[in-house]
Amino acid sequence: MPLDVQSLIIWLVIGAIAGWLAGQIMGGGGFGLIGNIIVGIIGAAVAGWLFPYLGFNLVGNAMIGAIINALIGSIIVLFVVSLLRRA
Repeated sequence: MPLDVQSLIIWLVIGAIAGWLAGQIMGGGGFGLIGNIIVGIIGAAVAGWLFPYLGFNLVGNAMIGAIINALIGSIIVLFVVSLLRRA
């Protein structure tokens, strides 16, 4: 399924918001715009893969639900990255 420009922009915006919020919650200042987008997109992928196995879906409209899913996934990603940096 090809990704059109509008979908790509929405993914980037959700990734940037989720990555920035995760950086704020985890005590960092974020990774800059590109880093936040990357962390947010990876977080969204992690959440999209993990949440169905855990058996829950978040409630809300599509945009807010996507941001919350990506945020939770981004927090997981940042937590794992912080563990790897300590080792």
